[in-house]
Amino acid sequence: MTMALDHVVIVVASLEQAVADYQRAGFTVIAGGRHPGRNTANALVVFEDDSYLELIAYSAPSPEERWWRVLDAAGEGLVDFALWPQDIDAAVAEARARGLAELTAVPGARNRPDGVRIAWSSARQQRHDLPFLCADITPRALRVPEGEIRRHANGARGVAAVQVAVQDVAASLARYRMLLGPDAVTDDGSVQLQGFRVELHAQPGRARGEGPASITLAGAAPGLRIDPALTHGAVFRG
Repeated sequence: MTMALDHVVIVVASLEQAVADYQRAGFTVIAGGRHPGRNTANALVVFEDDSYLELIAYSAPSPEERWWRVLDAAGEGLVDFALWPQDIDAAVAEARARGLAELTAVPGARNRPDGVRIAWSSARQQRHDLPFLCADITPRALRVPEGEIRRHANGARGVAAVQVAVQDVAASLARYRMLLGPDAVTDDGSVQLQGFRVELHAQPGRARGEGPASITLAGAAPGLRIDPALTHGAVFRG
């Protein structure tokens, strides 16, 4: 099953400060809302390629959530990313049939500042070398808005690649084949998906654990550079 990048998650200490800094870095940032039953609120940077960055912050300690544990132990920065399957139930069934037995789907929701409640279904497995899956229940445009908010002063148009730190590249590639099918892994050892790629790099013992380490942005101008002082631990490449 072909999947596109849905979003990349950046956990931050202060959502207000992160929004201001990302705006100074040339991104258009919009309020996302709050997640019922969780101590989290978010803001979004939505791109022309239909992917987005999620800036997420906690209002109280949440040791039951991995993203908070990473923030608490290793600070702000990239913490996860998600793929968008058109049929999440089929994607889960196919992945489980290929051996990824721990993949399970759960509902999710967010209340936007304008009062609109949006809903989705996500599917996660136990390790974090792989992305999770996220598919819409309410119309996608409610969760991933369209229009002028997808234009950014710094020229960023989307995400071309996500670099992922893993314990063992060969073992993780085998897991990507289980999640996505054997054709997703290319001869050079990267994972090619709809409109972007995943590049795996062995970084055993990394403080943040396995997961996204940097993002390559697709930009209108060659050599796009984002000031690292404004990205709250996220690493962007042009």
